[in-house]
Formats: sequence, C-alpha cells, structure tokens
Amino acid sequence: MSASHAVLRNCRVSARKARLVADQVRGMQVQKVLDLLALSTKRVARPIRKLVKSAISNAEVKNDREKAGIDVDNLVVSRIFVDEGASLWRIRARAQGRANWIQRRTSHITVELEER
Repeated sequence: MSASHAVLRNCRVSARKARLVADQVRGMQVQKVLDLLALSTKRVARPIRKLVKSAISNAEVKNDREKAGIDVDNLVVSRIFVDEGASLWRIRARAQGRANWIQRRTSHITVELEER
C-alpha cells in the first residue's frame, strides 16, 4: 500500500518523453529524486519535480490527519507511470492551399511514494 500519491493530468508533453525521466527516478529516495530533477535538462523534469513535492506534502497531511507514522525522510518513489492523455489536434498550413493535421500530445503522470 502506498504512503501517498499524486496525479498530474493533461501535462503538455508526450508520454514517450515523460517516460524517459520517469524511468530515471523510479525506486530512488525522494531527496535524491528532487536533486536529480532540479539539475535535469529535460522539460518534463520540472512538472515531475512539482508532482513529487505534492506527493510528499500529501504524505505529511496524511500523517497529521490519520497519525499514520510516516517518516517523510524515508520515502521512496515506489511507482511512477506515465499514460497517454487526450491529443489536441491542430492544423498547419502547407503549400498550394493544403493543410496538414498536427497532434499535440498530452500525458497523465502518477507518482506513488512508499516508506522504506
């Protein structure tokens, strides 16, 4: 059972790009995750970092409300997964009056933290 979790819906980045960062942080301690994402050059690192901070905050609230006995310093990213979200369809003008459809992909990112 997870100590806490957080979900980010409709993040404007493709799931394929977000999975690259998610695979890096899976199984790591929370403080190392925050340090790694702060220095990462990937654009999706910033929303994932905010999501991990939100999950930590959710664990603190759960600890205060339910007296769960969660030690925030020992939290680990037990599960992080990225699902595809809805695609935004746009039109790009092409030569000779034609048009091409462009897909702007979104993703749903879920982080679950457990105490190790």
